[in-house]
Amino acid sequence: MKSGRNFLAIDLGASNGRVFNASWNGKTFELRELHRFTNCSVGISGHLHWDVLRLWTEIKNGLGRYAKENRSIPAGIGIDAWGVDFALLDARGSLLGNPYTYRDSRTEGTRAAVFAQIPEHEIFKETGIQSWQINTLFQIFSMVQNQDALLETAATMLMIPDLFTFWLTGAKTIEYTVGSTSEMLDKGGPEWAQKLLRRLRIPFHFLPPVTKPGTAFGPLLREIASEINITAPTPVPVLAVASHDTASTVAAIPGMDLDSAFISSGTLSIMGVEITEPICTPQAFHLRFSNERGAEGSVLLLCNITGLWLLQECMRQWRLQGNPYTWTGLLRLAEKSKPFRSLIAPDSSDFVAPNNMLLAIRNFCKRTKQPMPDTTGAFARCCIESLSLRYRQVLDSLVALTRRPLSIIRVAGGGSLNRLLCQFTSNATNRSVITGPTEASVMGNALMQAVATGHIKNLREGRDVIASSIKQSVFRPQTTDTWQEAFRRFQKLSPASVLVNSKSSW
Repeated sequence: MKSGRNFLAIDLGASNGRVFNASWNGKTFELRELHRFTNCSVGISGHLHWDVLRLWTEIKNGLGRYAKENRSIPAGIGIDAWGVDFALLDARGSLLGNPYTYRDSRTEGTRAAVFAQIPEHEIFKETGIQSWQINTLFQIFSMVQNQDALLETAATMLMIPDLFTFWLTGAKTIEYTVGSTSEMLDKGGPEWAQKLLRRLRIPFHFLPPVTKPGTAFGPLLREIASEINITAPTPVPVLAVASHDTASTVAAIPGMDLDSAFISSGTLSIMGVEITEPICTPQAFHLRFSNERGAEGSVLLLCNITGLWLLQECMRQWRLQGNPYTWTGLLRLAEKSKPFRSLIAPDSSDFVAPNNMLLAIRNFCKRTKQPMPDTTGAFARCCIESLSLRYRQVLDSLVALTRRPLSIIRVAGGGSLNRLLCQFTSNATNRSVITGPTEASVMGNALMQAVATGHIKNLREGRDVIASSIKQSVFRPQTTDTWQEAFRRFQKLSPASVLVNSKSSW
């Protein structure tokens, strides 16, 4: 094989995984999907696990497909994945059981038990991360509570992308961005919050060193290279990208600056800004913002928002009723429906996991004395308008916390293709909305590989490259007066956790 400029980006999500070839011609990236595979949790003895051995097989299948179709040696391999979940290894590096999923019930009640020992706001001040029940901290604390023998046996803990990096290279390390989702890192840098862990009696002997993105983990192991049929005079480097998929997504958004907010739009929406230092004020805490780590030392001040899950679940219910709507058809019906007839609070517990999303929406509207949606278009418009207004609410909080005008919203991910949602977001926020890239996490993965290998100078240059590699759309605000009135209604249905101008203290 000859040396080339192809970067292999492995992108793992909770529902599917992909292996892409990101080809670099010196000016732009071109993406080609090599392999796509499903991912789902597996129920065993009342618990939910990830089948990481099957995922490992699929990753190798994707890398092997590259070898079959290309004569050039990959310039690098990088992995990004979801956060919070982890694997435990013994002293020989053997996997100690399939990792649990963040949806497993073992963390039920752990928040109250943790806060009985350390107040929630103290944990936030030390880590900068909101205390979600799914976080690694609470998963491991549940093992401490249950005196799980694996904690004594474990020699190394690795986050999900780091597990596959270990199997590719033999390197036992945790990449910084995905490590920050654990709620176990100190807010000030890539160090474990040992004081916090001691107070909770969580052992930290198995916590490995932390690696920053844009560096090399090590070469691809010879036995793996041989198995996937990549033969090269020099080893293929496996590179530390922004391994948390959110961090990879934000890395790939062109034009990010002090006046920009981002939305990673998909089943879950993640809205935030890039800052240089964590914001751990009482206001940030009460408004439920987290300070996760991004590429090149940035901090991502962000808020998780229920996203297109609302519509996806409606569509699932319609399919069960024999009406398999397409996205195009559904959005056309929504556009024709009456504006602001019904609104919901997207992040309400009503919509976390209802058996019937249509019924959950109708019940919410009935309880809040609004007309209940009675057509497909009315349901769809209710979801899209409400989500757009929630973006406005979070944007207002970001403006208050950062004291920036944030006049541009940059939307990446699959939701950037939803033109009605993008236009409504522009209307609701009275801001310009700029979209792209759609395959943002893959693009960000490839970008940081190119930085690590010196093909691209830095993140800023890489974002310019991505801007040249994709098509972007711009949406301008329309009919803002009617949206302002709708926002006043929405605020009563979905009040912020605390007034943004509050001077409250701990």
